[in-house]
Amino acid sequence: MRSATLFPRITRAVVRTETALPEKRIACVPSINSLIEYGAYVAGKKVRAEGIEEAVQLVRAHNDSSPETSAYVWVGLYEPEAPEVEWLAETFGLHPLAVEDAIKAHQRPKVERYGDSLFVVLKTVAFVDPEAKSATSEIIATGEIMVFVGPDFVVTVRHGAHSPLADVREKLEDKPKLLNRGPTGVLHAIADYVVDKYLYVADQMQAELEDVEAAVFAEVSSRDINRIYQLKREMLELKRAVGPLLAPFNALPQRRIIPSEMREYFRDVGDHLSRVCEQVQSSNELSDSILQAALARTNALANEDMRKISSWVAILAVPTMIAGIYGMNFDHMPETHEVWGYPAVLGVMIVACTLLHRAFRRNGWL
Repeated sequence: MRSATLFPRITRAVVRTETALPEKRIACVPSINSLIEYGAYVAGKKVRAEGIEEAVQLVRAHNDSSPETSAYVWVGLYEPEAPEVEWLAETFGLHPLAVEDAIKAHQRPKVERYGDSLFVVLKTVAFVDPEAKSATSEIIATGEIMVFVGPDFVVTVRHGAHSPLADVREKLEDKPKLLNRGPTGVLHAIADYVVDKYLYVADQMQAELEDVEAAVFAEVSSRDINRIYQLKREMLELKRAVGPLLAPFNALPQRRIIPSEMREYFRDVGDHLSRVCEQVQSSNELSDSILQAALARTNALANEDMRKISSWVAILAVPTMIAGIYGMNFDHMPETHEVWGYPAVLGVMIVACTLLHRAFRRNGWL
């Protein structure tokens, strides 16, 4: 559910000089179209705040007066425009390079540290409903979640229509103990949610490969080969989403920015990510084997068809040759003037064709 912001919306403005200088973009508060939800969380509970600015003030006032309890702001955006992200950058002190990556999207999965904050890029994946996809459509839909994590804030920027974080937020809000883990606890919940999606999609791709494998060894066709190529391409897409995260997440528990009580949770996410990587690698190798088997079986079937065609050509060549000889209409040819000549020639044709047919069947060509 989108939260309505009660603060006035600032429209985008364009500043021009008298000499018609290039346009200068002015940062603006995230609009209702891109702001999914925001909240101030103090000691494991959500505190009502009228707007992001008020939420930030509440959290920072609490941290100044009671630093022993966790208080932070969580802002969730969906495909925001550049001025909206820049406004958040000014509010929370986000690094310009990380802001640029969040605006442009289509980034490589990574974990980077900027001062006392983290910038995490997670590739999201979703398995397309088999009833909704065609033979040439995508099997795996991809997107991105950028997470800015600081001492008193979490900003998530999501690209792609799938993998919404509403379930993650509701799960955390239902369990104050999880909320009280702070911004790194939110990062863990998001990472755990994304990696669980990886596991689900990897299992579905494994099932798809097994179905194609059964079809290949039953009766292969060009359609099956196209399907294997498609699965291979989607498997590489999944590998590009999962593989680059393995090393950063394995190193994440050793970073000083991660509290000691949260390190074991990130190790658990790293273990799940390792399992996904191994499964994706094995599925990728399986797709190679299936493709090679399909091509080999296609060649074998083509050779078998060629043997059948060659056998029938050889069988039909005998009566064709005899008929061609007697069709030359010479006066002096054996049996041309005999009463039994025509039946004899037909008998020779039938016997020769029968013997060739039996020979080819015995050799497995027919």
